[in-house]
Amino acid sequence: MLRIYVDAATKGNPGPSGGGIVIVGDALHEQIHTFLGECSNHEAEFKVFINALQLIIEKRQNNQTVLIHSDSKIVVQTIEKKHAKNPLFQPYLHTFQELESQFPLLLVKWLPESQNKGADTLAKQALKKYS
Repeated sequence: MLRIYVDAATKGNPGPSGGGIVIVGDALHEQIHTFLGECSNHEAEFKVFINALQLIIEKRQNNQTVLIHSDSKIVVQTIEKKHAKNPLFQPYLHTFQELESQFPLLLVKWLPESQNKGADTLAKQALKKYS
């Protein structure tokens, strides 16, 4: 089983954005920060979420149960409801649904910001490095 923690940071809204990804598993432990481009804070949360799943697929670690944590209620609720009210979020939901089919079991869980400090720190580092 893999646990993934994701978070995003945006300077301005919209503005330059960075993402943080923490991956914890038996054979894999990584901390990644990435630049997400210019976007709104919510779009940045979706982007880092999608990036994390794509990374797991690239590393061929998607043959196991994956539990992905995000402190973004909008991202988690959109995925749980399988519906995006905001048209900007619909492509992210569609991409998630395509990626989800490549995992035997993919669980999404919201967690409070206070429990997501690792990914938050990485997102802020990415923002500072790339903006």
